[in-house]
Amino acid sequence: MVIGGGTGGMCLAHGLKKAGVHVTVYERYGSRRDGLYGYRVGIDAIGSQALHDCLPPTLFDTFVATCARAPSYFNVLTEGMKHTASIPLPTDRFAVQAERSVSRSTLRQVLFTDMDDVVRYGSEFTRYETNPDGTVTAFFSDGSQATGDVLVAADGTRSAVRRQYLPHATVTDTGITAIATKTPLTAETRALLSPEVLNGLSLIFGRRGMVGMLHVMEFPWDAEGRPKDPADAALLDAWSGLQFDSSRDYVNLSVWSVHDRFPERIADRRGHDLIGAALDATTDWHPSLRRLFTLSDPDAAFALRIATSAPVPAWTPTTVTLLGDAIHTMTPGQGVGANTALWDAAVLCRELTAASEGRKDVVAAIGDYELAMLPNGTARVAASLDNNGTSAGDPLYKSGVVGRLALAGARTYFALTGKVPALRRKFLAGLRTVRAPDAA
Repeated sequence: MVIGGGTGGMCLAHGLKKAGVHVTVYERYGSRRDGLYGYRVGIDAIGSQALHDCLPPTLFDTFVATCARAPSYFNVLTEGMKHTASIPLPTDRFAVQAERSVSRSTLRQVLFTDMDDVVRYGSEFTRYETNPDGTVTAFFSDGSQATGDVLVAADGTRSAVRRQYLPHATVTDTGITAIATKTPLTAETRALLSPEVLNGLSLIFGRRGMVGMLHVMEFPWDAEGRPKDPADAALLDAWSGLQFDSSRDYVNLSVWSVHDRFPERIADRRGHDLIGAALDATTDWHPSLRRLFTLSDPDAAFALRIATSAPVPAWTPTTVTLLGDAIHTMTPGQGVGANTALWDAAVLCRELTAASEGRKDVVAAIGDYELAMLPNGTARVAASLDNNGTSAGDPLYKSGVVGRLALAGARTYFALTGKVPALRRKFLAGLRTVRAPDAA
């Protein structure tokens, strides 16, 4: 029984179904049409490999076909859109371990494809009980219940399973607030961006401790949903998920800083009020960036306080386990949250398959999974917290001389990286390094 139909939970469900293991996903949303909030998700080599291992081959090909165009540059900009660095990125769309960009809502539709026999919609988990025979019974808010051999918490940062199973495992506030916006890619918005920015992933180091990220998402289909490339036509025409997905080409522009740089209760704001807060926070940013905020879709904007998991000691394994954000929520500093969840799913799938085939005791299999998952997730949480200013303790957010020196240091590092071949090679190697241990 998998609680939660997010990225990790659905990847696990596909892998188990593919292996012939009976699995049911309990999804709180009422249908696959719900929960279609969608911003960019970077799928790295680890995530791509996990999806390749767990999805049926044709569905993995569909995943590849539905990814946005890969970025060609990693850019570092000032708030005035001056290029500190533009580093060309290698791309290989068809390699299994290629780096990919996908809309979260599109990935959701891929993962729900051909899974109507597995997913129980409208199932909001409330609690569980372990039974004398080792099975687990899950209870839901509508009064229903279900019993299975294993309960997997894939229900995200606010996991109800974790609160009951590991009440001492806490999630803490990093002190950072982010506002994310989504602007349609049109002739007007294209004209606001340089070719490197239009075709790249751009990190913005602004003054006064204001940091941003800009990424252009161009999909393999046009505004009417027709494939742009005839090579993609067969897969996209046969894919039912496109009829549920409203993703169209867009610019994703986010801005973040310490809480006190934004109005109180900013996370409760919506629509034009939230767009106004983003504009108020970026008064010294280039007019083109501010124009992107102005033209953004007010219904798609959201703000959040960035959280991170506190380290938790190992526990004695049982027939209840966890994956992804349910056990290791991390900041977006390294962009590995979704990929860590996918890696968890692939490792847990292998272990549960071994138990199903009688090659391992089920609790021993879960124990082996947790022995790999917990240190890996803890390391990813720590690395993400110490990257790109996703903790309020970063010197970038200090006032006065300390903040100015930190900003100058960040810009200098990337300027040198962009110009010195050896530094550039080291930086690119770091981006492509497999960031999880071999758990085969």
